[in-house]
Amino acid sequence: MSPRVQLDPRVDTDLAMMDALRDDPRLVLVLDAGGTSLRFNAIQGGRALLEVPRTLPSFGDDLERCLGQITEGFAATHAATGQRAVALSLAFPGPADYRRGIIGDLPNLTGFRGGVPLGPMLAARFGLPAFINNDGALFAYGEALGGLLPFVNDRLAAAGSPRRFRNLLGVTLGTGFGGGIVIDGRLVLGDNSAAGQIWMMRHPGDRGRVVEQGVSIRAVRREYAAAAGLALDDAPEPKRIAEIAAGAAPGDRRAAAEAFRRLGQAAGDAIASALALIDGLVVVGGGLSGAAGLFRAALLDELNGQLDAWSGPVDRLPFRVLDLDDPAGLAALVAPEIRDLPIPGTEQTIAYAPHKLTGIAVTRLGTTAAIELGAYAHALGEITRG
Repeated sequence: MSPRVQLDPRVDTDLAMMDALRDDPRLVLVLDAGGTSLRFNAIQGGRALLEVPRTLPSFGDDLERCLGQITEGFAATHAATGQRAVALSLAFPGPADYRRGIIGDLPNLTGFRGGVPLGPMLAARFGLPAFINNDGALFAYGEALGGLLPFVNDRLAAAGSPRRFRNLLGVTLGTGFGGGIVIDGRLVLGDNSAAGQIWMMRHPGDRGRVVEQGVSIRAVRREYAAAAGLALDDAPEPKRIAEIAAGAAPGDRRAAAEAFRRLGQAAGDAIASALALIDGLVVVGGGLSGAAGLFRAALLDELNGQLDAWSGPVDRLPFRVLDLDDPAGLAALVAPEIRDLPIPGTEQTIAYAPHKLTGIAVTRLGTTAAIELGAYAHALGEITRG
């Protein structure tokens, strides 16, 4: 077996980190846990070993049954890969004490109440270290290692630019509104294992509600139902609403377009507030990201809009956010306007980019693949750090 790599999150480039993962021979069993299903795989060298992930119902309202499903899924995946795993790594919703592997009171897995030491239970059952982190955080970490962040930095390198992006905000739009933060290549967990909880920001249209009530599958259905004059139970799923908006299925096309516009508006407001602190690229995943074409314009309008200040209108953010799924947006980020400024008192000049820029794009890896890669890298990093 080749030497184990040192997974220091402060390595010089994200490309070097991904190369280290590809060369690592260790195998990690991973779980992406959701409110309705548990999805298991095994990752080695940053690649999934099971062509068809093992998926089991979660039975999230019954703790004993859910724990049995988790144990069964890991046992079957462990056996299928020759029991060569060095660790278990779980993507799990919060609240949780992720560092200690304790799951709190989960809204989507209601059987978890009062604190459940899931990590220690699995470590005792399998004799392997078990690591747990938030699914939104692991999505962002995976995209930082092998997705959008290296994709953009590759393009910058190919263009001869010395600039490199180091920070990433990852958001997932689906059953809920998840988030994760990577700063300078390091996954941000927070002092209370609660960083990246973007879903808890205020809804821009109703200060008494969390923004997730405007950025989720249920939100799209509710907005469509309200605009189309339907009962919520009669509203189709977002995939069908997207087809209606595109004119590919019968229904109220105006209401469908409005439902996604409102989602983009709410998501854009929350992302703008987060970006004002993080200053990095943004990657969007989750089940609703496939309909990005229907809410992208509204989202970008929020990011690049204006607010009032004492001195007059100011840009919402101190940089412009470009659409990196648009070749023109990517080109503008990779080759921005550069001016040569004279250095006072000398005959020299210095290059200056007068416009600050960043970008947003849909996941490059796919949400599940990004979560799995993030879970793999997180587990190996924890093992290396001891």
